[in-house]
Amino acid sequence: MENLVSIGKILNFHGIKGEVKTGFTKGREDFISKLKTAFVKYSGEVITLTVDTVRFHKQFALIKFKEINSVNDAEKYKGLDIFAERTEIAENLDEDEYLISDLIGMSVYSSDDEKIGTVEEVGNNNAGEILKIKDGAGNFHLIPFVKDIVPVVDLKNGMIVINNIKGLIE
Repeated sequence: MENLVSIGKILNFHGIKGEVKTGFTKGREDFISKLKTAFVKYSGEVITLTVDTVRFHKQFALIKFKEINSVNDAEKYKGLDIFAERTEIAENLDEDEYLISDLIGMSVYSSDDEKIGTVEEVGNNNAGEILKIKDGAGNFHLIPFVKDIVPVVDLKNGMIVINNIKGLIE
C-alpha cells in the first residue's frame, strides 16, 4: 500500500449493473477519466480493479469496474477508499502541485535561511491549503500554502521556503 495514494471513495452503487458513485478531489476529472486501474483495500487485502468506463454526474464520478457487475458486488465496496499508483498520480500533477504525503516531514525555512520547523500536516480551510508547521519549541504555526507565501517547494532536498510576513510566525 506504500506505493498507492488515495484518490477518492466509493460512496454508493449507481444503477443495477455494478457502476459505483465515487467522490474525488475537485478539479481532477481529467486524471479520473484517464484512470485504467484502481485499487481498494477489502478485508485486509488489496484488490485490483480494472476501469471499464468513467462518466461524470454532478460532482461525482460514476465508474464501472470490470470486476463489479451487480448491485451486490458494488455494495461490498461501499465506503472504501480508491487508490492509484503513486507514479501514475505524479505523472499527472501540474507544476506547483504536490502530493500531501510528500510534503509531510519536510523542513521549513524562512527566506533568511533560518529553520522554522517541520511540516506536520496539510489541511484545508475551504479557502485553500494550509501547512501546519511544528517549530523546535513544539509550537504550531498555520501557513497558507500559496505561492506568495511559499515560493519554494524543493522535493529533491526535502525543504520548503516561506516568506515570513510580519505576524505569520513569531
